[in-house]
Amino acid sequence: MLAGLILGPQLFNLREVSSRKLSWDPALDGNGPLRGLSVCGNIMLAFLMTVKISRRLAFNNGWLPIVIGVLSFIVPFLGGFCVRNLHTDNLDPQYLSPSKVLAERTVVISSQSSILLPTVVHFLSELKILNSELGRLVLSASLINDIFASIVSIVAYLAGTYKNISPMTAYRDLIAVIILILVVVFVLRPVVEWIVERTPEGKPVADVYVHAAVLSVIASAAYTSFFNMKYLLGPFLLGLIIPEGPPIGSALEAKYEALTMNVLIPISITFSTMRCDVMKIVYQYDDIGYNIFLMLFTGVLKMLTGLVPCLYCKIPLKEAIAASLLLCSKSFSEIFLYESTFDDSYISLATYTFLITCALINSGIIPTALAGLYDPKRKYVGYQKKNIMNLKPNSDLRILTCVHRPENISAAISFLQLLPSTIVVTVLHLVKLVGKIVPVVISHQSKSKRVVTNSYIHTAHLAFSQLESVTMTMFTALTHENLMHDEICKLALEQVTSIIIVPSGRKWTIDGTFESEDEAIRRLNESLLQSASCSIGILVDRGQFSLRGTRRYEINVGVIFIGGKDDREALSLVKKMKHNPRVKITVIRLKSSRETESTNWDYILDHEVLEDLKDTEATNCIAYTERIVTGGPEVATTVRSLSEDYDLMVVGRDHGMASPDFDGLKEWIELPELGVIGDLLAARDLDSRVNVLVVQQQQQT
Repeated sequence: MLAGLILGPQLFNLREVSSRKLSWDPALDGNGPLRGLSVCGNIMLAFLMTVKISRRLAFNNGWLPIVIGVLSFIVPFLGGFCVRNLHTDNLDPQYLSPSKVLAERTVVISSQSSILLPTVVHFLSELKILNSELGRLVLSASLINDIFASIVSIVAYLAGTYKNISPMTAYRDLIAVIILILVVVFVLRPVVEWIVERTPEGKPVADVYVHAAVLSVIASAAYTSFFNMKYLLGPFLLGLIIPEGPPIGSALEAKYEALTMNVLIPISITFSTMRCDVMKIVYQYDDIGYNIFLMLFTGVLKMLTGLVPCLYCKIPLKEAIAASLLLCSKSFSEIFLYESTFDDSYISLATYTFLITCALINSGIIPTALAGLYDPKRKYVGYQKKNIMNLKPNSDLRILTCVHRPENISAAISFLQLLPSTIVVTVLHLVKLVGKIVPVVISHQSKSKRVVTNSYIHTAHLAFSQLESVTMTMFTALTHENLMHDEICKLALEQVTSIIIVPSGRKWTIDGTFESEDEAIRRLNESLLQSASCSIGILVDRGQFSLRGTRRYEINVGVIFIGGKDDREALSLVKKMKHNPRVKITVIRLKSSRETESTNWDYILDHEVLEDLKDTEATNCIAYTERIVTGGPEVATTVRSLSEDYDLMVVGRDHGMASPDFDGLKEWIELPELGVIGDLLAARDLDSRVNVLVVQQQQQT
């Protein structure tokens, strides 16, 4: 948008200059190809956005978004029309004719009453609150508002054709729209369903179908444009019949999303804003002054229609204001609406420039305001002391374990088998969302209609169900990579879990050879460590844990204790394994040669925990040893030698003030999310089969 304003008449006037240079014939517009790319971008954006939005979203979130969606269009629209005809005296005849002035005001009222879905999705994605309660509310309301706006747009175009061209042409256009709707619903929709049924589970849809869908979208845009309708109507209708997600929705996103968002849309935005002339606002301010009033008036009405229902439902004031601001937001999507009305001569260049300038300012202000008004982490307020160390003696240990791939399942089960049978396990299968916008969490215990027909998920469910005497529930979260941590935290909050177990990003083969590293999983783990409302355990499986985890083997578990709350949490977790006859536990205390007694609270707590462990060592079936280390090199050597003696090492991520001299180790750390000791045990060049669990105690205090 800024680039377009700079390249426009204000400075370079590149559009006019390039038109003369690109066309030898003065009668032809040299910007035609650029305009064609711009239109293609608009068509693909409308189509892809409609495909990726679930149609269930509009009516599956209660009555509040329905009320807000309906009122946020009707009230500003009718309110604007009540004052549209005021101040029509003393109009400058050089500006626009009286009928054109009223048409311009109608455009301003209708554009301010509507909520374009791409704009709302853009803001929610930027702020990473798509899967929040606020995000779902605003998305549902904007989708309903969009439906109303589309109906009014069709009626308005038909009325304009009836009045300005001829009644027969208007009737012809109405019949053409009805025919298009019937063809889409009764011909194309069954074809799409047939393609989905024909595509095998987990396999991509054939490319010929994807390209045919895009060609149909372009043809529908040409069809609606020919019959005097908005050219985006056809792509919108076709997008409604294509199911979001695999196989067709995900294939469309994979092939056309990057081209549309990274090439076509930037060209489209720049080309549209290049037509603006800011000086027109100054010269014709008296002529567009009432349009500015109408925009502010309808904006206030829309704010109130979003605010009042939210407050009636006892939504906090700040969240209600945030929802209202989102409903009033304008961004790059509105540019295409303004440009189409400008091309049809419904608005002047001054009004067009002012509306786009307001959208630019809005794009900068709204995210900043929302960040101050809405904090998605507020739901964790008061959620205190959800960790293992503070569990009551007779309380069940509640664990949330996350799996990404099939190999994560066996490692998670092997770890859970080391714990007592009184644990309550929640399994969350994380799936990257493709071809959809709104994240979905599915419970496999409920009788929900939204069932994931995936054989891998059913296999995982059966595998975890074999855990004896364990209370188990399973969920699948289909969400974006940058929102996965939030879905995990929300489920942990709902299930009142004490610790979340997640796989590390490193993968080894069954013979212990390093295979690959998943940066997406590592980023997820780093986000979890910063935001989780309970303790976190990162499990590093070197390929042998699932084999050793069977009941035929004895498991040697080692705990490296240096000090700090994470080490105390790790020790508390391992103590839960002491009643398992297959588990042999050893606690190795690494002490610095320069360690002295201290009045530090962490030191006092560490001392009490270790004294209690030593006093009950015989009855606890836990061995205790101490090692003296003098510096970083000796710490590394000791940890590497210990890794050869155990099947599972449990360590704390951070050691607080108790950390020994780690000189030379922190500088070379590869995996900061595992801490210094965890990084040493998960190193690629470590010749060991040891599996590692790195524990971080709950961060909230």
